[in-house]
Amino acid sequence: MRRIAIVGAGQAGLQLGLGLLGAGYDVTLVAERRPDEVRGGRVTSTQLMFGPTLAIERAAGLAFWDGTAPVMPGFELSNWDPEGEPDAPVRRFTAAFDDEVRSVDQRVKLAAWLELFEERGGRVEYRAVGPAEVAALAAAHELTVLATGRGDLSALFGRDDARSVFDRPQRSLACFYVHGGAHEDADPAAAYVRNTGVPPTGDVIMLRALTVSGPCDILLFEGRWGGAYDCWSDRPAPADGLRRALGLLRTYAPWEYERFREAELTDPGAALYGAVTPVVRHPVARLDGDLCVLGMADVIAVHDPITGQGSNNAARAASHYLAAVVERGGRPFDEGWMRETFAAYWETARHTHAFTDVMLRDPQPEHVRRAVGAAFDHAGTAHRFANGYADPLTYRDWLMDPAGADAYLARLDT
Repeated sequence: MRRIAIVGAGQAGLQLGLGLLGAGYDVTLVAERRPDEVRGGRVTSTQLMFGPTLAIERAAGLAFWDGTAPVMPGFELSNWDPEGEPDAPVRRFTAAFDDEVRSVDQRVKLAAWLELFEERGGRVEYRAVGPAEVAALAAAHELTVLATGRGDLSALFGRDDARSVFDRPQRSLACFYVHGGAHEDADPAAAYVRNTGVPPTGDVIMLRALTVSGPCDILLFEGRWGGAYDCWSDRPAPADGLRRALGLLRTYAPWEYERFREAELTDPGAALYGAVTPVVRHPVARLDGDLCVLGMADVIAVHDPITGQGSNNAARAASHYLAAVVERGGRPFDEGWMRETFAAYWETARHTHAFTDVMLRDPQPEHVRRAVGAAFDHAGTAHRFANGYADPLTYRDWLMDPAGADAYLARLDT
């Protein structure tokens, strides 16, 4: 039985570990926190999963929340400049998703998957590790996969300058999990994924989710540096942060404030602040000379959450790496195989990374602004844009390519 170690118990690490167990491998998983500590801790993300990656979980037998996690049936994008012309209208479009979209608090999902991993005979070592400990794991296992970039571990993998656009965070981030949002039947968009952009302030994104205390809403503020949403450097206590967030909604998205004016935090750990530097790293780290470690998911490709792609990338990476390991049979997991495995995954992941990068650019490229702008006047474009989030490869020939965007827009005008 081949021995494999995985460092990190997030979406990617646990999904891969459970898949390897099911395929008959001896798997050791290194996790920093036990299931009860995960479940009772602070929120870690604004995870949003689309139809194709939900299907991956379902095929793996890991979709335990189909009956309880709210389904978001559509997408709404609003643009408004309250500091522009007097009585400036809100521009808005909505579009239905072709497939289900859900969000399950990682505290719920990862705690349950950790327990399942142990129930199925997986070995879990609950401890923090640094580079020396990772090297020891690599020496004792045929393959070691690093699935967490916390602390010094991400520094093991050098930055890939050819694939990395930014060298610093592009947004100031804050998110809040809340109960008490309005979801009346007369307001169907209240169940949608909604993004309100307010230049030069930033964006606020609303989504439905399942958390430790049941269905909830998530408010994610993506603040442009120096704008009104860039106001979290003092890391306020969660309740104070929510009051500040509601005040921002009252000014910059008053229709959303009316939905959330009675909102309360779901639990004491329901707030998260930070900033993310989008980056792509090289996939293989060398430790102690000849020991190689394979990086996975956001260890190698880090995204800002503005496009909701993080968990989807993790699920795709775990699925791809699992298939590559099984296909390898008894042959060694050498450095060449590691690089080939990542390169094949990157052929899909690069489209997600490019889409997220372009959504962060300020200003956005002219062809992107014109293509997205067409969605406000053309229902077919709105539908195409909204459903591209599920597979950003579909943006390649029209949204991401200047000539393709020109050709697409020309067809709309005929």
